[in-house]
Amino acid sequence: MSGVRKIEIGPEEAEQRLDRWFRSHFPHVPQSRIERMLRKGEIRVDGGRAKSAQRLQAGQTVRVPPLPEPEPAAPDAEPRPAVSSTDAEMIRACVIHRDEALIAINKPPGLAVQGGSGTTRHLDAMLGALAFDGAPPRLVHRLDKDTSGVLLLARTRRVAAALARGFHARSTRKIYWALVAGCPSPRAATIRYGLVKAGGGAERMRCIHPDEVAATEGARHAVTEYRVIEAAGRRAAWVALQPVTGRTHQLRAHMAELGHPIVGDRKYGGSGQTNPGDGWGAQLGGQVSRKLHLHARSVTLSHPVSGRPLTLTAPLPDHMARSWALFGWSEADAPGDPFAERA
Repeated sequence: MSGVRKIEIGPEEAEQRLDRWFRSHFPHVPQSRIERMLRKGEIRVDGGRAKSAQRLQAGQTVRVPPLPEPEPAAPDAEPRPAVSSTDAEMIRACVIHRDEALIAINKPPGLAVQGGSGTTRHLDAMLGALAFDGAPPRLVHRLDKDTSGVLLLARTRRVAAALARGFHARSTRKIYWALVAGCPSPRAATIRYGLVKAGGGAERMRCIHPDEVAATEGARHAVTEYRVIEAAGRRAAWVALQPVTGRTHQLRAHMAELGHPIVGDRKYGGSGQTNPGDGWGAQLGGQVSRKLHLHARSVTLSHPVSGRPLTLTAPLPDHMARSWALFGWSEADAPGDPFAERA
């Protein structure tokens, strides 16, 4: 039986339901017990009572009561559902780095990281296929379902904690590539709009002026750096994005607020090709795919075991590669660190 623990929520864990966060950290604890501990007030968030559906925020602290140690499965216990051979082959082909501490994959667009209402096929259910010569790896951060790119998986609990600390301390850098409608001006800048839930039942964020964040209930500061790498006149641009904070839909909401939504982003940019008086629409038409053009291009971190700097890079997914070819752009033409001069 463990003692009471207090665990701080990192930026990459924000917006998770409390019960799903709990199960990801303590998979041996059933949902029924989690609900019972919540009703009794044994699980608390920032010292207060909480509900299973509460969305966690970065910087909050979860009180975890004493828990039993996981018991080894009985020899005749029913095994967990196996990953299909098709999914196992697919997810193993996504691996771009593997060592004794971590695994990195190039997550394909359209694959959810975790399950939810109506979502039964997701990365979390496929982790057994990435066990290789050890236990299945652990999720330490997320990407939106339709966002592709570098996703880190920890092979031990200690590594998971180290990676989470790197995200929380912002010592781990992430650079995204996006195709946006129009060409932002200036071509390099920092976006500082705060974000608050838009309400109405849809998972959508609304941008507010930075000076209004403190006076707006539920609002949080958000900072994104961007730089235009290439442009197709004034109609479209290849943009590098660096999130300084890690809010829900931050990059998508920030670019749409500038009037340059990420191509294929129907949630924030609509389905039109023009948006008179309010920037561009999120579709370019013609041969450009209607899928979301947002890709986690690279992650740079200190290796959790050796401490050496490590940069992991993921090639573009097929639909984005076709768009790049259409505009005559090459991945090789991009600077290794588009933000080096600003840093």
